[in-house]
Amino acid sequence: MTLGVVTDVSAPLETYDAVHAAVLERSGTAVDGLLLHLARSTTDGFQVIEVWESREDYERGNQEVVGPVFAEVLRGRAAPSVVITEFEVRGLVAPAGAVVT
Repeated sequence: MTLGVVTDVSAPLETYDAVHAAVLERSGTAVDGLLLHLARSTTDGFQVIEVWESREDYERGNQEVVGPVFAEVLRGRAAPSVVITEFEVRGLVAPAGAVVT
């Protein structure tokens, strides 16, 4: 089942920029099972919205790709507050994709 995830992170937007750049450097734009990824700044930090082919893909992507990169970017600093909200995806149209940094 397709899984949507909204992740709110209480950290500076520069943290997102560093993680995003490092993930692109390591994985390019192809993370198995990831259908959509976008981020935006919030008053408290940043928010990431993703759509995954399955929960298993989401968990694997975070364990194998995002988690290790995030830990490297933090360089031993305390992890920021993170709130994850999952949702059922009812429709997705992504006719052409481009990476915007």
